[in-house]
Amino acid sequence: QVQLMESGGGLVQPGGSLRLSCAASGYIFRINPMGWYRQAPGKQREMVARISSSGTTNYADSVKGRFTISRDNGKNTVYLEMYSLKPEDTAVYYCYTPYGGDDYWGQGTQVTVSS
Repeated sequence: QVQLMESGGGLVQPGGSLRLSCAASGYIFRINPMGWYRQAPGKQREMVARISSSGTTNYADSVKGRFTISRDNGKNTVYLEMYSLKPEDTAVYYCYTPYGGDDYWGQGTQVTVSS
């Protein structure tokens, strides 16, 4: 079955950086789009970044120029590199993929930006 496993979250100071990873299994990774979403306390889950199977990317306006999504099809892994982090980036970050008519999510990884 499809499984997505995030890692790389943690506590970072404002202005710092982190790299999130999402290891995928159970399906043909290279032909599927992937995405990163986040959910802050009391807020709805929102799209952060997406990458198509061909590598086309798009970003939420709030993270453009600070975050970069990429994928390594040889490792079945998608990454989210986050720079110039702000307190408002604090959230649980989720990896996502649509496959076979269903939506699949990872368990989430906490990112906290605080001094």
